[in-house]
Amino acid sequence: MIAPTGKGPSPVTSGPQCQAEVDPLAAVRAPDDPPWDVYLTGTVFLDIVFTGLETAPVRGTESWARGMGSSPGGVANMATALARLGLRTSLAAAFGDDHYGEYCWDALEQGEHIDLSTSRTVPGWHSPVTVSMAYEGERTMVSHGHEPPPGAVAVSVADGVSEAGALDSPPRARAAIASLTPGERAPWIAEAASCGTRVFADVGWDDTGAWDLAGLPDLAHCEAFLPNAEEAMRYTGAKSPRAAAHALTEHVPLAVVTLGAEGAYAVDRRTGETAEVPAIAVEALDPTGAGDVFVAGFVTGTLADWPLADRLAFAGLTAALSVQEFGGSLSAPGWSEIAAWWRKVQSVEGQDPTALQRYAFLETLLPEEAARPWPLRRAVPTIGFGRST
Repeated sequence: MIAPTGKGPSPVTSGPQCQAEVDPLAAVRAPDDPPWDVYLTGTVFLDIVFTGLETAPVRGTESWARGMGSSPGGVANMATALARLGLRTSLAAAFGDDHYGEYCWDALEQGEHIDLSTSRTVPGWHSPVTVSMAYEGERTMVSHGHEPPPGAVAVSVADGVSEAGALDSPPRARAAIASLTPGERAPWIAEAASCGTRVFADVGWDDTGAWDLAGLPDLAHCEAFLPNAEEAMRYTGAKSPRAAAHALTEHVPLAVVTLGAEGAYAVDRRTGETAEVPAIAVEALDPTGAGDVFVAGFVTGTLADWPLADRLAFAGLTAALSVQEFGGSLSAPGWSEIAAWWRKVQSVEGQDPTALQRYAFLETLLPEEAARPWPLRRAVPTIGFGRST
């Protein structure tokens, strides 16, 4: 396991303009490629994140946090993670016409260069909001929001956008990322798969308690399924996460099971290949969005045709870097952060050479920015600052 490199004072950077121009798919691009590398749809929240709490909030008392930040959350965590890794990302979502919605739209479109041409602003609808409190390496969240009014984001049939904000006919893309909901079907998933889009899926907690794979009908259209260990074992009845991964390949070609502090394990039914990569030891500040960042890293490596073990290692690395910062989309790393980490860990005495070799594939990808220090810090976006004159 690669040892932690520590945290300390470092310069503040501020968004994608500080990210090196790296195209991880450069070697596989062709003139007739789809316009987008990844398409996704879902709900965008305004996330307000408090960090530096000593303990969990206690009823009847006031708690002060040492840090706070605001950023687009929900599906925006995944979209931002993909965009910062250099993938051409298209997001279909509904946005409120309040200041929160305007802030989230601008942060994604102008700040992260995510395509929002299939998204819509909903008049009279307020943005969903999540307040997240991070402490002791965990988080507690409180959310509020309403479904968009029926028909609020429906447009002409030619545009193909449904009331929910998702495209009935999704745009051409190399890949799509879907969050499966037990007992529900999303027609766009089957349509995307039928057009050659490679669908990667994760899943939330099954509140029904059924844990029945038959209740995930869209899994049949997916190339890869990425549950955590608890979800994988409950869905398959397996006694271990690794056995669960093998059982899942009866339903989907590629199963990836995240193992928390132990790393991740994957099985590819088509090739018979398996891979397991341990986690990177880091000081965790806030785990918000780490799962989204892991999926984004794995999708990036898959679209770039990397070996399975390299894909797992890269996904785990990006997730580890993200938990050292607060917030979901705020913490998603770009190539500058990845490059700074790689150069730093190579300079630390006593590193395990075998562990370092696991990440040697990064050398051909990383930008030449050896002078930049580690850790990197972004500025903290906050709503409401006026413009200086």
